Amino acid sequence: VKPMTPRCTVPKAVPVGKTASLHCHENEGYPKSTYSWYRNSEPLSPDTKSNSKFQNSSYTLNPTTGTLVFHAVHKGDTGRYSCIATNDAGFAKCEEQEMEV
Repeated sequence: VKPMTPRCTVPKAVPVGKTASLHCHENEGYPKSTYSWYRNSEPLSPDTKSNSKFQNSSYTLNPTTGTLVFHAVHKGDTGRYSCIATNDAGFAKCEEQEMEV
C-alpha cells in the first residue's frame, strides 16, 4: 500500500544553539515507510560523518521514525524542510515548511 501524505511538524523559529526536533509520520503505507528529509529540496544525509557537505551539521536523522533532531542549530540550518515517506509501493511528500534560526 502506497504511503499517504505524511504529517510533518517543523518548528517555525528556533534560537541559535538550541535543540530543534522535526517529525514526519504516516501510518497507511504497507510495508512500513522509511522517511527522508530535505532542506531547500536538497536531501539531508542520514550519515553526517561520511558526507563532507554536512560535517558541520549537528543533527541526527532516523529514517525509521522520521525524526530529524538538530542538537544545536546554527544560522545555516534555516530553510524550507520537507519529508518523503517511501515504501515498495511508492512515496508521498509533505508540504515544505520554513524553519528560521
